[in-house]
Amino acid sequence: MLFQFITDYLKHRLTAKSRHGTHSPFVYKLADDVIYDFTDKSEYKNIEEQRKKLFNDDSIITVTDLGAGSHLNKNRTKKVSQIAKNALKSPRLAKLIYRLAKNTNPKSVIELGTCLGITTAYLAITNPDTEVITIEGCPQTAEVAKKNFEALNLKNIELHVGNFDLILPDIIAKQPSLDFVYIDGNHRKDATLNYFNWCLPKVNEDSLLIFDDIYWSEGMKEAWTEIKNHPDVTLTVDLFWIGLVYFKKGQAKEHFKLKF
Repeated sequence: MLFQFITDYLKHRLTAKSRHGTHSPFVYKLADDVIYDFTDKSEYKNIEEQRKKLFNDDSIITVTDLGAGSHLNKNRTKKVSQIAKNALKSPRLAKLIYRLAKNTNPKSVIELGTCLGITTAYLAITNPDTEVITIEGCPQTAEVAKKNFEALNLKNIELHVGNFDLILPDIIAKQPSLDFVYIDGNHRKDATLNYFNWCLPKVNEDSLLIFDDIYWSEGMKEAWTEIKNHPDVTLTVDLFWIGLVYFKKGQAKEHFKLKF
């Protein structure tokens, strides 16, 4: 699996373009203003300090993994520091998620896969008036995330704990529309396609769906291909680590690969 992942990464680097290789004004501006904006921002400071605290947190929690399906719950004990080092999105990627949300300026955000809450925090600081709804499958991991939100004084996060398949449909049903959805959990083909299809009735021309780990496995690559080919999808941006999905009406379908 690791060999295939590395092979996929090398292929992506060879075929992906930079901002100057895009012929879409929308994607060029997105790349220039958002994707390749690597300037340090004061907003990052407190969250990255909280990340460092997690790296040094040797408290032990029981991790419940629902990723293989609700009937195969797996419980394992882990140090919080171990989870932080292995499962958190890198600062580079978490900051990109922040910039994408800031650029989209959503009224609400839905995140699948809270983990320890660092990326959730980045989503929450884009705008204190933006409602961030996040779902975590593991109760004890969610408790650590909740403490991080409190430490960062974030008041606009609504944390749900439980199985995505049971919680997400009700959350979607209550939303007038979906502005920004970040799907980072349960990396299986069928589950990913279910989440995508559940979102479709509520997307609009300004919606952005982000799928994490699109090269995680053969199943995830197949899911990403099906999502790209869906008739409602008009534009995608493949950054290898994540895939961006847009629904711009009146635009010819285009797919882009960008280096990141």
